[in-house]
Amino acid sequence: MIAPEGTFTYKDLIKESGKAATTLLTGRDDLAGERICYLVPPGWEYTAVQWAVWRAGGIGVPMAISHPEPELAWVLEDAQPEAVIAHPSLEERLRVLARDRQIPLLLTPALLRNGPTAELPAVEETRPALMLYTSGTTGKPKGVVLTHTNLRAQVEALSDAWAWNEDDHILLHLPLHHVHGIVNVLTSALWNGATCEILPRFRAVDVWERLARCEVTLYMAVPTVYRRLIDQWYLMHPEAREAWKQGARACRLMVSGSAALPVPTLESWEEITGHRLLERYGMTEIGMGLSNPLEGERRSGFVGGPLPNVEARLVSEDGIEVPEGSAGTIQIRGPGVFKEYWRRPKETAEAFTSEGWFRTGDRAIVEDGSWRILGRNSVDILKTGGEKISSLEIEDILRSHPAVTDCAVVGVPDPEWGDRVCAAVVLRTGEVASKEELRNFVKDRLAPYKVPKDVLVLSELPRNAMGKVTKPAVLDLFSAENTE
Repeated sequence: MIAPEGTFTYKDLIKESGKAATTLLTGRDDLAGERICYLVPPGWEYTAVQWAVWRAGGIGVPMAISHPEPELAWVLEDAQPEAVIAHPSLEERLRVLARDRQIPLLLTPALLRNGPTAELPAVEETRPALMLYTSGTTGKPKGVVLTHTNLRAQVEALSDAWAWNEDDHILLHLPLHHVHGIVNVLTSALWNGATCEILPRFRAVDVWERLARCEVTLYMAVPTVYRRLIDQWYLMHPEAREAWKQGARACRLMVSGSAALPVPTLESWEEITGHRLLERYGMTEIGMGLSNPLEGERRSGFVGGPLPNVEARLVSEDGIEVPEGSAGTIQIRGPGVFKEYWRRPKETAEAFTSEGWFRTGDRAIVEDGSWRILGRNSVDILKTGGEKISSLEIEDILRSHPAVTDCAVVGVPDPEWGDRVCAAVVLRTGEVASKEELRNFVKDRLAPYKVPKDVLVLSELPRNAMGKVTKPAVLDLFSAENTE
């Protein structure tokens, strides 16, 4: 592991996580599923803390370093941890919160470097390992409990599908409170004996310069990051562009996920680097469920098919499986699917069918054997004038406008239409486009009922820590505009 703190080996990881696990046990044989929250920047100490919690028999609850105090407080209140671990640079953000809730606050340097290693418990794979909080884009964040069996299944599926090996070298700058960074990158690298290089934060120039060394074999990011990398590439002089391009071409695989990949981004990235991004589909509760192939055609706008040991199907509103070519709601079943929502038995029961299928809430259609995501039932599927439409389809059209760099389409409640289709757009630097011009652009390409009735031009879209647009916040912007 190459991290901001230095370079470390697997032997280092076993040694330091063992010391920390012993401290967490405080003389007991086993944490027996106690929750341990931690607020630690991406790097070596984060990894050692995560392993320490697991080796002591606890459930790791990573907290987002980007979250404000109210969201950190929510995690502490909901998870009810036995202790919370903080990096010294983040101590002040947790000190009062932990004190008011009478939760012990431990600091990473002392935790990882002091004391001997005692005999640690044998932790069965069926036990809970990790609790990740949903992004909150559709409601109050819930704790998603994943067992060691779930994590193993997720990592093995990705290792098989994406041909991970010990010679791989992956760059990591994704947030480490989300399945994308924790499972797809960090844990997959550790599982396969690969090299994981962690950057303290994302900066487009830093990523390009690192890729230019031709050492990185795997790269995974979200669409927003790829867009920023593309924008940075065009700002550079020809010599830098060429070096960056050749470095990116040295990678064997580049993956995009956590949000829909706009076709213009896919095409621009392929034009620059020669890589056709592998798009996949997943969520906190299931890890990754669908993926385009490592070898073979990767169709723009599609996410391929089920990963190894993953069952996937589409069902109607009545729960009846629909044939290929018909839209339906995605249901997933397999060993990687989560155990439960923390302290929410009713919501857990509602999330599964009697046959054990997890109801994702996302809609898709299968065309020629490949899955195309239409969006979430409650967020991206709108019903206007009796017609169901996908906001993602409208967004793809708007993004193809030469003046538009990004956008988000939402359905604002309307007594006449049900959902009034509205679009928030961000224009490229120096570009100008009127609201009517943008509406006409969509009108020329989609059915009349899909044309946004209102367009709001913003400097940037509201996003969560993973770079995903928070559509409830976009809805609030339109509501505020209508009341002014």
